[in-house]
Amino acid sequence: MNRFEDKSVVVTGAASGFGVAITRKFAAEGANVLLADIDLEGAERVASELPSAVAIRVDVADEQDNIAMVQAAVDNFGKIDVMCCNAGVPHRGAYMTRMDVDDFDRMWTINVRSIFLATKYSVEHMPAGSSIISTASIAGKRPRKGLTPYNASKGAVITLTKSMALELAPNIRANCVCPVSSPTGFDLTSTGKEELSEDMEKMVIDGIPLGRRAMPEDVADAYAFLASDEARFLTGVALDIDGGRSI
Repeated sequence: MNRFEDKSVVVTGAASGFGVAITRKFAAEGANVLLADIDLEGAERVASELPSAVAIRVDVADEQDNIAMVQAAVDNFGKIDVMCCNAGVPHRGAYMTRMDVDDFDRMWTINVRSIFLATKYSVEHMPAGSSIISTASIAGKRPRKGLTPYNASKGAVITLTKSMALELAPNIRANCVCPVSSPTGFDLTSTGKEELSEDMEKMVIDGIPLGRRAMPEDVADAYAFLASDEARFLTGVALDIDGGRSI
């Protein structure tokens, strides 16, 4: 399939986890891809595997870095057809009263403010029919205790997406995906462990009717669908990639 031939796609958080799978999916379907990540070496490594890709170091929390990211996409590809706001951070489970205020502010800056910045500077370079897609979380709809700041930040991504869909219509669509737990570095960071224990893995999977965690490719497929012409009448959608966990 070449659904994205001659399309320009920007992916934040492109050096790991969902970002790698999202990047590879769009590239496999013909897109030119700008990989944006604070880990430039990792982004360059992924970009080297792709037919038309550029890597750039971006701190998504920084306004000037977002401006530079958009300019790099325009300089290299002439436009932005799909802005993938995938970058995000978790925190290790702890009740909100025990969380450091600076850590709370950092999480909201990276998980929420970054989407505002990327959108603010991208839209003037996005032709009619373009898409903005963000990574929220099923935690934004079905929160778990001990993750209150994270749950709230992902709930904000969902509401931000719906509001952007209204403001940017009819020329640009805005949607987000809401993954369940996934075996990526993101989950490992949130637990502080190299891998989940058997008991913890079982507890997570027992809550997912389809019997497994989300794979990065599941999320990448959802991104590609929402960016495609097949989803041309979808905007403001928060698509659950959760194997039924939310029900």
